[in-house]
Amino acid sequence: MATIWAENSYCKRRQVGALIVKNNMIISDGYNGTPSGFENICEENDVTKPYVLHAEANAITKIARSNNNSDGATLYVTDEPCIECSKLIIQAGIRRVVYAREYRLHDGLQLLKRAGIDIVYMPENESESK
Repeated sequence: MATIWAENSYCKRRQVGALIVKNNMIISDGYNGTPSGFENICEENDVTKPYVLHAEANAITKIARSNNNSDGATLYVTDEPCIECSKLIIQAGIRRVVYAREYRLHDGLQLLKRAGIDIVYMPENESESK
């Protein structure tokens, strides 16, 4: 479902989707894109604009504007979280992260491991499984 949600992104270089699940219910969702009220253009000259929000950040900030909380929740995300999103994941009380595509940097995963968060790599293509 996170992969399907990623299709909502207007970003061309990489489309990322995220779902936060708690008690078997989706409590939040997000995809990478510009902040509310901005034009839906993520890149300029093949470079991502600095204010583009990551899918995880969008899902977590959406929780902040709702009556839900993410304590003990699972985050399903298409791509391995970066370090900045990993900080938000920790602070949001998310206890498990499931992702499908690796990223070139792994510092986000290292931080999540340090915080004791359960990490599951579930590749889209089973032949990629480690």
